[in-house]
Amino acid sequence: MKKVIHRTTYVVPKMDCPTEEQLIRMKLQDVQDVISITIDIPARKVTIFHLGVHDEITGLLNTLNLGAYLFASEITDDKTVPEVIQRQRKVLIQVLLINLFFFFLEVVTGIMAGSMGLVADSLDMLADSIVYGLSLFAVGAHVSRKKTVAGIAGYFQGLLAITGFVEVIRRFVGYGENPDFKMMVIISFFALLGNILCLYLLQRSKSSDAHMQASMIFTSNDVIVNAGVIVAGFVVYITSSRIPDLIIGAIVFAIVAMGAYRIIRLSR
Repeated sequence: MKKVIHRTTYVVPKMDCPTEEQLIRMKLQDVQDVISITIDIPARKVTIFHLGVHDEITGLLNTLNLGAYLFASEITDDKTVPEVIQRQRKVLIQVLLINLFFFFLEVVTGIMAGSMGLVADSLDMLADSIVYGLSLFAVGAHVSRKKTVAGIAGYFQGLLAITGFVEVIRRFVGYGENPDFKMMVIISFFALLGNILCLYLLQRSKSSDAHMQASMIFTSNDVIVNAGVIVAGFVVYITSSRIPDLIIGAIVFAIVAMGAYRIIRLSR
């Protein structure tokens, strides 16, 4: 059965800064029927796309004592569900394809080059791809589901971090040869460009939804990681040692673990 989606707008006279905006988002974040929240602080308006009636939303806004009152409410066709949802979907498809491409590229070249840094980064790219896939599932969904998706992504990234640390330790104790520094540097440079493009696309979406914020955290980490692998490649060349590659691998997974923690907190 086709969902009936409502677009309801409130005027909030006492909403003067991002603090009040955050209060409103926090108050409404667990309402099951809320799909999207758009806030215009200068105009002091809050537009909410939701299922069902707006009585619960109105009641929650009134508890904030910001003078909120109903301005307009209308049924909107599925095809006109917020433009932001369509932008989110388009951006996520783009960054998903970019990350899948670099995952396959880095995992193959990382194994060929014997580079823990490249392999670690490829796993991070895989984690990102899964996150973006999950986020696509969450686009246009209830706010509570978006938070759940962000939480799943965080726990998955944490699992990858633990797996990576185990592999770094295994190589530290004597397994593996010195990596091919040229391949490390070249592939990481192109991956860096890919992640910068992904970050630009995500930031341009200007979304405050939990699943999109999680995606930006992942991609910001990747930019740092790529730069680190490039530096490690040059140090491997200078020192003729695999240790720099293992160190950057360990750092990569530490960053992955910290990103996982931040995302899990974001999802609560």
